[in-house]
Amino acid sequence: MPRIIQNKLVLILILTVISSQLAADESAVFAPDAGEAAGRESAAQMFTLDQAIDYALSNNPDLQIAIERIKQAEARLGVALAAFYPQVSARASYEHSNNPAQVFAMIVAQRDFDASAMQNINSPGYRQNFRPEIIGSLSLFRGGQDYQKSRAAELGVDAAEFERSSVRNALVEAVTVSYYAYLSAQEAVKVARDSIYAISSELNQTKLQYEAGTTLKSEVLSLDVKLAEAKEAEIRAANGIELSKTSIANLLGLEKPGAFAVAAASRLNRPSIRTSFNELLERALVERPEIMAAARQVEISERELKVELGAYLPKADAFVSYGQNSQSPGFSGQQDNVTVGVAVEMNLFSGFGTRQRVSAAQRKVKEMREVERKTRLAIEQEVKTAFLRLKEALARLQVSEASVVAAEEAFRLVNEERRAGMATVTRYIESEVARNKAQSNSIAAHYDALSAEISLKKAVGDWK
Repeated sequence: MPRIIQNKLVLILILTVISSQLAADESAVFAPDAGEAAGRESAAQMFTLDQAIDYALSNNPDLQIAIERIKQAEARLGVALAAFYPQVSARASYEHSNNPAQVFAMIVAQRDFDASAMQNINSPGYRQNFRPEIIGSLSLFRGGQDYQKSRAAELGVDAAEFERSSVRNALVEAVTVSYYAYLSAQEAVKVARDSIYAISSELNQTKLQYEAGTTLKSEVLSLDVKLAEAKEAEIRAANGIELSKTSIANLLGLEKPGAFAVAAASRLNRPSIRTSFNELLERALVERPEIMAAARQVEISERELKVELGAYLPKADAFVSYGQNSQSPGFSGQQDNVTVGVAVEMNLFSGFGTRQRVSAAQRKVKEMREVERKTRLAIEQEVKTAFLRLKEALARLQVSEASVVAAEEAFRLVNEERRAGMATVTRYIESEVARNKAQSNSIAAHYDALSAEISLKKAVGDWK
């Protein structure tokens, strides 16, 4: 018996030395190079959440597109208002004719009429006429079309502003959710690597024990399966880091995703629900820019309908023309002439074109009203979904925190049993993996709750 005990002690000592060496090697394999990581972090631009949001609001392409659409709407307003100003143009013309009527008109316009002109009225020969002139016109009445177009253009500027607010609201939410997804994936990688390290160490010791004949093959195979699962979890988490980082780079408008890093949050607040659903919904229906933009589109379509109806009314324009007529280029105050007048026009029949345009405008009004109703329904659903998602996330967070406490206690008890020789290696590893998984689930639940809170704020319209 003493001989057997001595052999066992020697075997335990050898296993302890080998496991410690393997643990050191495993740490070198799975732990990142500190110098290399520090070099990468120093070379990359570091973003906190607030910095990422500010950068996205300045560089995101969607927001820049929305700003350009506002500028376009303002330009269209300027075009519509131009109808209320006089229109001035310059023109120069040249005529060469032997038509008696035209030649006689040229002679009179050139202040060159005399008795000889009457004698040759039927055979005047060829004559030329140079006429430089300035023409001015002013719209007096167009059936209210100019006014309605200007009002529609003003509403178009408002609608573009609300669309920009909608993009801003969605952008802040997207950046924040991607930021939390990145941090959550980092924590998941850390937990997965801890599990890999622990399982690998136990697997190496178990293999030695199996070779010494002190354990079963099933213990080795069980640990192989658990190691594969842990490595798979690490791959998924690492992929999640890359996906969330790519998403952040896209939202920030960065052309080189590898040129930035995400700073860890200094402190994570615990989300909560402080307002009832009905209050949140009422606030969203008042403040969401999408609803206000849809309402403006309804008003725009109504103004455009009035524009088409104005085609049934008469139009009146005032005009003035100042120029001269002469046989050679130049200008002479003795050959100038002025024409002033008012023209009234009314379309009596347009081949039913006006009626069809009015009908199309009426359909457009109905379409925009349905779009407004659809937008309202979509926002109601979004608020409801975000509210329920936050409630669920908070409940999962509470459960996961309780699970962490239970898993920690279970691991402590199994560890004591293992030291006393009452627990198998498989049970010990299962307990450690369960603890790591509970911690990972708790972290993920916290970030999910934060993301759900952000989604609810976006649904209400906090960042418009």
